[in-house]
Amino acid sequence: MCAMDTADRPDAAARRGPCAAIPADQMGFVRQILDRIGDKWSMLVIAVLDAGPLRYTDLQREVPGISQRMLTLTVRQLQQDGLVTRTAYAEVPPRVEYALTPLGRNLHHIVTSLITWAADHHSEIREHRTRTATTP
Repeated sequence: MCAMDTADRPDAAARRGPCAAIPADQMGFVRQILDRIGDKWSMLVIAVLDAGPLRYTDLQREVPGISQRMLTLTVRQLQQDGLVTRTAYAEVPPRVEYALTPLGRNLHHIVTSLITWAADHHSEIREHRTRTATTP
């Protein structure tokens, strides 16, 4: 009944779990942050930038499968959130490097833990998916 009360009133705070400590007026923004940092491309970019600043092409090479458009969008969003810096050098040819900010470095450990967990358990999850897909 408590969950239903909360669902019926979007301004209500959660009664238990980690959301209970978050004021109701902040929940929308917290969900936006989780959506941003929880997407696959953001996590992979944060993970590879831990080794140090990378040029755009090197960053694209280190994140297999990411398109140029998605990489541009991802680093722009991470920059807007203060997780990544973009440094342009006045050289010929021009050079741009991306690096983690202190806030981004703080998030790195969490991101790499999630990536490692996914890699360690992919076979088990694949089996569950296969089993549920074939079960009527």
